[in-house]
Amino acid sequence: MKLYLDNCCFNRPFDDQNQMRIHLEAEAKLQIQAGIFEKEYELVWSYIVEYENMFNPHEERRNAIQKWKKKATTEIIESEKIITMAERYMKQGVKAKDALHLACAAKGNCDYFLTTDDQLLSKKDKIKEVNILNPLDFIQLIK
Repeated sequence: MKLYLDNCCFNRPFDDQNQMRIHLEAEAKLQIQAGIFEKEYELVWSYIVEYENMFNPHEERRNAIQKWKKKATTEIIESEKIITMAERYMKQGVKAKDALHLACAAKGNCDYFLTTDDQLLSKKDKIKEVNILNPLDFIQLIK
């Protein structure tokens, strides 16, 4: 099973764990992370994950997230097809960077696109190429 995690999903374990939702999503992400290590899931990495991560103001987070590139089985680089697909998603109300993430996940034939971004999750019924889920919902679905 191929998974694509956007930057907010990668960052969730670093967020304030005093809020129950954040804590549960972080635990779910850590379980997914274990599944990637155990090769239950394939991680798809992309140029837009790397680009966004470069601007992470927290060096510790930035370095920890960058290490995931080595665990990825697929790396998606920018192409005209990705840009065209992202433009289509933007016409459906998806923000530019999120649209690029979605296009990379679709290009990588991902089964699931995992995010904690509520605005992006609200678009999940409009995007047909990949299933968009919160990491907690993903864990509940597969277990």
